[in-house]
Parts: sequence; C-alpha cells; structure tokens
Amino acid sequence: MLEIINITKALSDENRVRALMMLVEGELCVCQIIEMLGLAPSTVSKHMSILRQAGLVDTRKEGRWMYYRSAEKGPPSVREILKWLARHLKTNARIVKDTRRVRRIRKMGKTELCARYRS
Repeated sequence: MLEIINITKALSDENRVRALMMLVEGELCVCQIIEMLGLAPSTVSKHMSILRQAGLVDTRKEGRWMYYRSAEKGPPSVREILKWLARHLKTNARIVKDTRRVRRIRKMGKTELCARYRS
C-alpha cells in the first residue's frame, strides 16, 4: 500500500505530472526540464527527486548533470500507471503544448542551454 501512496503523492502536483509526461518521448537532462517547466533549478530537482523516490523515473548522472527517463522497466504497477497517464493525458491541451515545446527544447544545444543554469 505504501508504494501506491507514494505514487499518488508524487502525482498530486501538476508540474510533476507535466515533467513525467515529457519523459514519455525519452530521456531529458535536468536543464531541459528546467527550461520546459520554467521553474528554479532547485524546485525542479525537488520535483524530480519526489518522482524518483516514488519509482516513476530512473536517473543517470553524467558530470554534474542528472538525466531522467520514465521508469518503464520498473515494477508492473509503475508501468501500468505510466501507461494510464499517457493514455488519459495525450489529448490534454497543456500536455499537447508541452510536447511541442519539449521537441523544440530537445533540438537546442545542451551545452548552451545547461550553461544558463550553472550556479
């Protein structure tokens, strides 16, 4: 039961759901997620940490940057939830707009983009 409670808590924030939906199309660097959501780096890191702790995203570190991807190879409950979200949100106006924007962000040079968020 604790697993489900952690997942539902993680999904209780619009920005976390938006970030999770962006990862449906593949891995993103934290700076790309920051650019997409328009939030402070520390806020995005906290949101992504909550999603990771709930088992909804996987991570890998490269240098000082963290990369995130949806946990599609995770437990069956996580895979089911990710599929359910994608199915029910694919026509949501906000998610459709975000999807278009994240495709543009993916085309941006990561070196320049990430340089904006170095502290």
